[in-house]
Amino acid sequence: MQDKEEERSLVNVENKLTKDGFTQDFNVVDGRLHTIGSDSNKSYTPDEVTIVDFYRFEGESNPDDMSVLYAIQANDGVKGTIANAYGTYADADTDDFLKQVEDLGKNLTKKDK
Repeated sequence: MQDKEEERSLVNVENKLTKDGFTQDFNVVDGRLHTIGSDSNKSYTPDEVTIVDFYRFEGESNPDDMSVLYAIQANDGVKGTIANAYGTYADADTDDFLKQVEDLGKNLTKKDK
């Protein structure tokens, strides 16, 4: 059995997501999600991506260490991650973009009732 603290580390979660195909890094600029560090230079609007999962990390000794890592999949199949602090240290542009993505997901029609 893995150590619970080990499972919760940001590095270990990122490694697991990379193995699961979430290899792209993203950032938000001017209301769009952009790939970074790749030759593709793709960008997406909130309705072109889905939050597949997210992981919240809390710093035990320092509140400045609080962050959320999002696993994102774009409608063209590109999968990657974006991290953001939460609370007063959150990046407002990233927060706004992810809130829009979450709100769009809440409006999906449920096929199975």
